[in-house]
Amino acid sequence: MKNQQKQSILVVDDIPANIDILSSILKEDYTVKAATNGRKALGIAESATPPDLILLDVMMPEMDGYEVCRRLKENPLTRRIPVIFVTTRGEIEDESNGFACGAVDYLSKPVSAAIVRARVKTHLALYDQNRVLEDKVRERTAELNDTRLEIIRRLGRAAEYKDNETGLHVIRMSRYSQLIALEYGFSAGEAELVLHAAPMHDVGKIGIPDRVLLKPAKLDDEEWNIMRTHSYIGYKIIGDHPGELLKTAAVAAYTHHEKWDGSGYPRRLKQEHIPLIGRIIAVADVFDALTSVRPYKKAWPVEEAVAEIRKCSGSHFDPALVEAFSKRIPEILEVKQQFADVVALIPSLSPEDAL
Repeated sequence: MKNQQKQSILVVDDIPANIDILSSILKEDYTVKAATNGRKALGIAESATPPDLILLDVMMPEMDGYEVCRRLKENPLTRRIPVIFVTTRGEIEDESNGFACGAVDYLSKPVSAAIVRARVKTHLALYDQNRVLEDKVRERTAELNDTRLEIIRRLGRAAEYKDNETGLHVIRMSRYSQLIALEYGFSAGEAELVLHAAPMHDVGKIGIPDRVLLKPAKLDDEEWNIMRTHSYIGYKIIGDHPGELLKTAAVAAYTHHEKWDGSGYPRRLKQEHIPLIGRIIAVADVFDALTSVRPYKKAWPVEEAVAEIRKCSGSHFDPALVEAFSKRIPEILEVKQQFADVVALIPSLSPEDAL
């Protein structure tokens, strides 16, 4: 049990006698591993139980210590492991080359046991301290990201509550958007960005007067002009921020009512001139609006809503995204069921009034 708690040192030298000397100096306090060439050293460093520090010879056949160190520092899995060169080459230029490769220290042969122990102890202590600090930074960063995402979700839900929604609309359409993005070819990380930006698409409704937003009937022309301003209001609420998430959310708010044929608003953008995030959210948002009960309409049956989305391919929607939507319908319906609204059915208009 005691040995399992020891920190481990990897000694790399092509001469076994040199390994024996360093091992005898360190084995009482550390678990010592050994490699007689650079390739074996890299394998041990990249293993499931990497060393806490590496003592690395410079003069070795095939791959010298400088190259080993460079490869260690290029690999995200091994770059943080401290490397101390142990060599007979003690010129200033040699030491400079070692530090340039990423080494933290330089010991000259023949080694002094006291100096070896002192240097190893010092650099392991620094390594431990750095790991603790990095863990704290990661934890704090995760907390800040979680807080930021929660604020975005809550602002998105605030707009929906003002619009007599339960708040589940933003969850459903955000997940629909993520599925469409994945099918379209987004990476998992890119699709997750869509998931987190989408809830802010209608935040501009906060700035729409209740007499317009909550009107239980069709809007007249003047009221529609007021309603259409929610895209720009949402864009201004989110603001111009350098962060990728808020930047994406602002574009989503501004462009999700643009149409593929150029008949949308607020800027009548057409086809690829509409940012992709806006095109994706347009499909997801309309599908959820069609299949949800609103104060002014019944919920459309899923089959009719899907048919409407396909009918509007090439006019309202990007045809490629309609195709991506169609391929993900089984998963979209799972999301719809998982986050279904529990509301009373109070339809006052026919399904034809949904759009």
